Amino acid sequence: MRFACLKRREFIAFIGLATALPLAVHAQQPAKIPRIGVLSLGRPSAGPDPIVNIINSFLQGLRELGYTDGQNVIIQQEYTEGNTDRLHELAIKLIAAKVDVIVAFSTTAARAAKQATSTIPIVAISMADPVADGLVASLARPGGNVTGTSFLGPELVAKRLQLLREVVPGLWRVAALWHPQAYSERTMAGIVNEIEVAARTLGMQLALVPAASADDFAGAFAAMSRERAEGLLVFPSPMLFAEYRRIAGLAAEGRLPAMGAAREFADLGGLMAYGVNLSDLSRRTAAHLGKILQGAKPADLPVEQPTAFELVINLKTARELGLTISRDFLLVADDVIE
Repeated sequence: MRFACLKRREFIAFIGLATALPLAVHAQQPAKIPRIGVLSLGRPSAGPDPIVNIINSFLQGLRELGYTDGQNVIIQQEYTEGNTDRLHELAIKLIAAKVDVIVAFSTTAARAAKQATSTIPIVAISMADPVADGLVASLARPGGNVTGTSFLGPELVAKRLQLLREVVPGLWRVAALWHPQAYSERTMAGIVNEIEVAARTLGMQLALVPAASADDFAGAFAAMSRERAEGLLVFPSPMLFAEYRRIAGLAAEGRLPAMGAAREFADLGGLMAYGVNLSDLSRRTAAHLGKILQGAKPADLPVEQPTAFELVINLKTARELGLTISRDFLLVADDVIE
């Protein structure tokens, strides 16, 4: 009788274990690994590329937060190889891959992603004017599916012209290379107005020279020569940023002292650059993605604006142009390339 009782208790325990086992197995299933899509201009297949370097800084920021590709996140990178028109196509490709978040470098890529989806979170690196460009409702409360960082594009244009004037004695005729479709009409109008007001204030003659793509550079520099430009200001633009090496080379051929919007311009041979450190900004943008992966919504994450800017001078280029940079000016520079 006692033997039968034990058998009965063992049978009941076995049934209980069998019932609980599927639940335990289910509880131990690995959590879904988030898939992150990266959308950007850039030519990773062509060797060192300034945009690819910016994306790598973002990925470094992710690693510092504990996210590693292939371990606890999956990262799918899509680059246009210099063709801006491919951004929408690549955004659709990322959506089809069922990414959980899209990381977009620049306003241009962020707009393409936002046009493709209103539900997938978008973290944008280095937007110009996200409100004017229709990406967010406000900087403090984006309100939609886009957040990220801004590099304060329009507000720095006048400062760049002033700095170029200080380095080039007697600078009067200056050309501004710009990409008219880089941002929204409102943002571009703000940039153009800023440079025109600055030129009038400084008593300088300004020639706005458009370039819709790199194919227009030869004609653009020929126009600068006809205008007898004595200096060059390169407007903020993802396309122009991607072509900094070529622009710096053309400026050197035309013996034009040139100012860029980010340090990469001076690194690649341009005379000067003034603006936010984009690598640092990109690395900090990773924090937005980290918060979204933890459950935050883009609508509630304020767009971060930089508070510090850097002045970089390429002394080698200055010597080749026959320019002497004063000691006082060198002392205020954040970095001097020998």
